[in-house]
Amino acid sequence: MEIIINQQTVTVYQGITLANVLRDYGAQPSKGTAVAINETVIPRKQWDITILQPNDRVIVVKAAQGG
Repeated sequence: MEIIINQQTVTVYQGITLANVLRDYGAQPSKGTAVAINETVIPRKQWDITILQPNDRVIVVKAAQGG
C-alpha cells in the first residue's frame, strides 16, 4: 500500500505501525518530535499501536532550538 511521509510517497506493507514506518524510513523520533496522520497529532505512546491505512498522510516535525 502507499502512504505519504512528509510529502514523499512510499510503499509499505499492509498493517504496518507508525513506529515501524518512522524507524524504517529514517525519521528516528527523538525528544521534540511530533507526528500527525491526516492532520491529527498522534501521541508518542500510541505510535506502537497505530496502524497506518492506504493513502495516509504522515507528517513528522522536529522542534529546533534557534535564536
